[in-house]
Amino acid sequence: MDIKLFTAILKDKRFPDYKKLKYKYGENFDAFLQTLAELYYKPLPVADFAGAPIVFLENYAAVSQRTVKLLLQAQTHNYGIKAAEDEIIATSAIESIDFSRDSVRNILKGMAPKDEQESRILGLKKGLEFIADTANRITEENLHHLYMMVAGDFLEGDDRLKDGCLYRHDAVYVVGDEVEHTGLDYRKVPKYIKALIAFANTDDDINDLVKAAIVHFCFSYIHPYFDGNGRVARLLHLWFLIQKGYRSALFIPFSSSIEKSRKAYYDAYTLTEENRRLSGVIDVTPFVLYFVNNVYNKMSDSTASADTVAVFEGALKDGKITEKEKQLWQFVLSCYGTEEFSTKQLEKDFGNAAYATIRSFVLKFEEMGLLSSAKYSTRVRYRVAG
Repeated sequence: MDIKLFTAILKDKRFPDYKKLKYKYGENFDAFLQTLAELYYKPLPVADFAGAPIVFLENYAAVSQRTVKLLLQAQTHNYGIKAAEDEIIATSAIESIDFSRDSVRNILKGMAPKDEQESRILGLKKGLEFIADTANRITEENLHHLYMMVAGDFLEGDDRLKDGCLYRHDAVYVVGDEVEHTGLDYRKVPKYIKALIAFANTDDDINDLVKAAIVHFCFSYIHPYFDGNGRVARLLHLWFLIQKGYRSALFIPFSSSIEKSRKAYYDAYTLTEENRRLSGVIDVTPFVLYFVNNVYNKMSDSTASADTVAVFEGALKDGKITEKEKQLWQFVLSCYGTEEFSTKQLEKDFGNAAYATIRSFVLKFEEMGLLSSAKYSTRVRYRVAG
């Protein structure tokens, strides 16, 4: 195929919508697809429902180095409370499940659930804690444990797994105005999940963030459960990143970015499957592109900068910070990230320090350059210095 025409199609703003490209380029697009298949598609060790390898265009989308550095930042906690709050609310909202923010905050503070809604929130909190522990490797047993915590234990009737079963025991359909996706034949699910887990745990040359998106897609494509597949897929995405050393993945509101672009998220699933009608393969490039453009490269730092962390660690080493101040600082980082807070709010949320101690802490840390303040009429609010 003519290289100029090939490049023009690859750079077309309609890419990777194969139906639109076929309409524009006609028979030339057929030659384009043949060239992709012969020279550019990277096959994966996971299969489509016909048993053919799932593929992707390896170097088509680039994750920014800023995002990589952000996700690799070291943390003193397993997850950020503020990020966990946003994650629980957003991952549920994506599936039209609305949780009260007050209820989420109460559960994250350690309060006992008062109703089924708060029990579900507690399940998601436990799920985040489970994947945050790097000792919990991605295995079939751990995946089942995660699923039961965040979804399975709350299902009833036909949606519930049979006792002793790791996966569904019947067909499943994703239905909108029509059937949008049919899950894998349930008899094949164990084999396919084993292959997906092996892929997730194998070191290879695929970019970690790209691979996380591929794992996410493949899990949802298989659809191993009757309900809760989306929530588990998003947790599996984060779980993979944490296993790969991206400790800040649980300090950034991952699902909030997805929720804000929910239509594009679901469209990426649909486009990936629709493209197969023309290409003959499941090419996950549209799904990878969605994550690169709408999630990864739009991530913002919700934690302290490296310079701020260095100032704190230096002061701690020099004995200038008390144990209580250390606890308060770590709480501020986890609970508020880089958002503003008041002394009264910190006193209430922390719950284990007198107001005088809180006041002394914020003034001292502001003087050290670790906190900054802004005055609003008669109120002063603080935030972690950037």
